[in-house]
Amino acid sequence: MNFFPVSAALLAGALVLAGCVSEPPKPAPERPRPKVVGYVPNWGDLKSFAAAIDYAKVTHLNIAFENPTNDAGDMSFRAHNAALIQAAHARGVKVLVSIGGGSAAEDRVLKPRYLALVSPASRAAFAAKLAAYVTAHGFDGLDVDLEGPSINADYGPFIVELAARLRPAGKLLTAALSQGYGGARVSDAALAAFDFINVMAYDATGSWAPNRPGPHSSFEFARSNLDYWLKRGVPKTKLVLGVPFYGHAFGPAVAERRGGNGYKSIVARFPGAEHRDQSGETIYYNGIPTMRAKARLVREEGFAGVMIWSLDNDAPGEKSLLKVIDAELDPKAGGK
Repeated sequence: MNFFPVSAALLAGALVLAGCVSEPPKPAPERPRPKVVGYVPNWGDLKSFAAAIDYAKVTHLNIAFENPTNDAGDMSFRAHNAALIQAAHARGVKVLVSIGGGSAAEDRVLKPRYLALVSPASRAAFAAKLAAYVTAHGFDGLDVDLEGPSINADYGPFIVELAARLRPAGKLLTAALSQGYGGARVSDAALAAFDFINVMAYDATGSWAPNRPGPHSSFEFARSNLDYWLKRGVPKTKLVLGVPFYGHAFGPAVAERRGGNGYKSIVARFPGAEHRDQSGETIYYNGIPTMRAKARLVREEGFAGVMIWSLDNDAPGEKSLLKVIDAELDPKAGGK
């Protein structure tokens, strides 16, 4: 008896069936951990603070601020910056140096100095000097926090020049930008040159506007700030939502804490303050519920991460806002 025809038929059938069975779907790639960018002021005891940071809950630290010491663009460097750089790198956290700052925007010395350094006559030399500075001190990149009147028509070409200097060296270029304080003058070319943008979605009002008391960084304000930059063409993957670890005071509270209130100080003075956004007479800030909602917005809608000004104002233990952000952003924990 010849079994060949039957075997051939079975084999042909098997091949047909095999062609009909699709390969099991490949699991979707896990989304990278959202960024948590913490600004660290370096005018205090940075060496001690460097030892206290919970590095497992941050991805980037921005040392704020270093600025040109002369009209040639030579940069300052505080010796204790090195302690933070070393501690962060040992734990896999990137460290950037931030230049400018809100107070520099209208400073009688720094404002004209920056405007001259980013001008066509000086920008190439200044960008080269900044790139060399970043490399020499072991920074992972440069954060540009030029604001308000410090942003003019020369800002965009300066940023493009900076990117051309930093990128070949593998260094990051980021910015802190505000929709209402110079944001409209940031060119599309500059926006495209940044690796990511820290959106300053706070300071909608403050003690400088006593007739406009109210929240300075509501959830709705955060949402509208993100929407502004999305409409400008910046992808979600480059937008880091800035949140405040401080409040602004109005009325009698201004005399008590003029110029702002650190979250750590607020929760120490007012029992239960961590569960609300307003305390005393009257201080507005972000408590745990609002901070959790903002971090959830970032996670659920696929934004790049959360930025904090400033990390030294966080409270310890269960009242910590950084702890809330970390728990909500952690993809493995599902934000729980």
